[in-house]
Amino acid sequence: MIHLRSIAKRGIGGKEGFPFSVPVIHAMNEIEFRAPVTFFVGENGSGKSTLLEAIACAAGSVTVGSQSVKTDPSLAQIRALAQNLRLTWTKRTHKGFFLRAEDFFGYAKQMAQTRRGLEEDLNKVDNEYAGRSELAKALAKMPHANELHALKSRYGEGLDARSHGESFLVLFQSRFVPNGLYLLDEPEAPLSPIRQLAFLSALRQMTAENSQFIIATHSPIIMAFPGAEILSFEGGQIYRVEYDDLEHVNLTRAFLNDPPAYLRHL
Repeated sequence: MIHLRSIAKRGIGGKEGFPFSVPVIHAMNEIEFRAPVTFFVGENGSGKSTLLEAIACAAGSVTVGSQSVKTDPSLAQIRALAQNLRLTWTKRTHKGFFLRAEDFFGYAKQMAQTRRGLEEDLNKVDNEYAGRSELAKALAKMPHANELHALKSRYGEGLDARSHGESFLVLFQSRFVPNGLYLLDEPEAPLSPIRQLAFLSALRQMTAENSQFIIATHSPIIMAFPGAEILSFEGGQIYRVEYDDLEHVNLTRAFLNDPPAYLRHL
């Protein structure tokens, strides 16, 4: 399902400075999304994450973490760009979320702190209600116990109890609902190659449930998702490119075929 059909930049007049000064932002007019999965690919600083963040702000995406796209101070300049984007929908969806790699690590830490706080609250009730009836104690514990149960039902023993890659996949799958728009910035950051393949498997399942993904990535493994469209952010332009024509792919392939040819130049 392609929920978001296109984005277009309205006239920005004399706007200067970041993010309007980023070459691809300055040059872009309209981008059509033709597949359920679209990859933004380019070097650091090429503008792919900037545009992804602007789409999230313009769409009012839910974030994974405590900050909203409407209030996150790190997105203050991006919100100015978002106000100059026009989004065209096949069918407007408010499902899905926006996730940056750095937000994931902060969210995992926040969830661990929340769980520890709830466990401490339960212990306090035991101490404060010593000598009182079991019913009174159970009623006092109920809100804390219910919240702790909900956390464990969603994340198991906690995101911090697993490796980064495992916890990312748990978070990703536990927060997934069908018919959503998912905006992901460098999801490969916590994932080993094997976990990236597991991520692709999850991606296939989720697109089968009418979800759309726009993903900024450097990973040749993730870029290989069947049927995806790849947009290259290079040379100050955004253009469609085939997987086998990507510099990321060809450089990785050449390196793996002959590492010494590259390492001897270090």
